[in-house]
Amino acid sequence: QVQLLESGGGLAQAGGSLRLSCAASGRTFSSYVMAWFRQAPGKEREFVGAISWNGRSTFYTDSVRGRFTISRDNAKNTVNLQMNSLKPEDTAVYYCAADSLSFSRVAQHYAYWGQGTQVTVSS
Repeated sequence: QVQLLESGGGLAQAGGSLRLSCAASGRTFSSYVMAWFRQAPGKEREFVGAISWNGRSTFYTDSVRGRFTISRDNAKNTVNLQMNSLKPEDTAVYYCAADSLSFSRVAQHYAYWGQGTQVTVSS
């Protein structure tokens, strides 16, 4: 069982930056793939990016590649999402997700989810 808690959301101006963090409970954090998803009002949950258990592999959706960076610290049981060059269309609730098997962009493949943190980007 893994419990996830996101933090770091808030309001930013277009072109600005925010850093989200996800703190995980459990002794097996280092064995989990970690991912970030987001959901804007009236839209389906969207994959943002994922990082492998050892942090050596990452992949992102096209709309954030080059602007967002995922990192993890297995010693601290945390995963971060550094968001730069923010755009109004990045406005959404951002969710941290974990799974022991999947390295996937499909939300249904992830077993554990945080409650989400709101990110709002003004133009």
